[in-house]
Amino acid sequence: MPPNDGLIDQPRALRDEDRFDIDAVDAWLKDNIAGLDGQPQVDQYAKGASNLTYRLTYPDRDLILRRPPPGTKARSAHNMVREYQVQRALRAAYPYVPRVLALCRDESVIGSDFYVMERLEGIILRADLPDGLVLEPEQARLLSQTAIDRLIDLHQVDLDETGLRRLGKGVGYNQRQIEGWSERFRRAKTWNVLPGKSVMRWLADRVPDEVDIRVIHGDYRFDNLVLDVDDPMKIVGVLDWELATIGDPLMDLGNSMAYWVQADDDKYFKGFRRQPTHVPGMMTRAEVVEYYCERMGLKPDNWAFYEVYGLFRLAVIAQQIYYRYHKRQTRNPHFQHFWLAVNYLLWRCRRIIKRAG
Repeated sequence: MPPNDGLIDQPRALRDEDRFDIDAVDAWLKDNIAGLDGQPQVDQYAKGASNLTYRLTYPDRDLILRRPPPGTKARSAHNMVREYQVQRALRAAYPYVPRVLALCRDESVIGSDFYVMERLEGIILRADLPDGLVLEPEQARLLSQTAIDRLIDLHQVDLDETGLRRLGKGVGYNQRQIEGWSERFRRAKTWNVLPGKSVMRWLADRVPDEVDIRVIHGDYRFDNLVLDVDDPMKIVGVLDWELATIGDPLMDLGNSMAYWVQADDDKYFKGFRRQPTHVPGMMTRAEVVEYYCERMGLKPDNWAFYEVYGLFRLAVIAQQIYYRYHKRQTRNPHFQHFWLAVNYLLWRCRRIIKRAG
């Protein structure tokens, strides 16, 4: 298909609450990245509910700046230093990582750490296919399979070769995840969300040992993938490494499947859809799990645990974001109804638990 600018995400004007000192950033960048001339045009990508992403357009260079949001943050989240270092270490073994250029740890520049990377030109899929992109069923199936292939590639990266074994504690990852996300939910809970106690108790009682210890992305989904403009079946980049660590690859798959809304799901789940996994030809969740496990040589006899974990973790993430809105730490209207998504996801967890017996 021919190039089409309409297929490529375009940033918007800066939101008032997310502004920073552009002159200070420009001066710092010119001290740390060679060859920058002129003044940058700064725009903001509207999508994304965690770290903030900006496009800095210089006359001869396109850069992306990543920084944390204002307001209360989870203790281990929004770590720009870690996100930068993960990408820098992983790129040689996993070429889909964008090239990072500079890390600023001087909070006097904009009030927080931030880092800058090269901008990848390409298509990022959102809830629906962009105007001008049509996928026949066989193309949709190929694209969904390719996306899972890139996740498998990541899970097969050699930890020792990349030096990323130090990224996390490894063994005991599953237990730490259940304990950690449960505690985050308790801290961020607001009056209008369900207590979630039965879901947390079910998960805590059934934590399996890790099937393996691998590099995991933590938020692998279509709107973190960059597709080639000339060949949308080809993935040229994987974005958003905020949650990357080493741990159980099946937990990473469970996280991804929490976003994988398919054509026969109920209307409420479809209402939260963030990627076009519902279009004809896309693999179903069951097909993805079967394909992934066959290629990885795994037998997930207790898949219900990983599925519930992924949905519960997504509920906690949504609740943490809603908590910032509830406490008026952000007025971003996109977050106003996140509490409804939290309640639905907890209900969905309970439904799976009931089926699992």
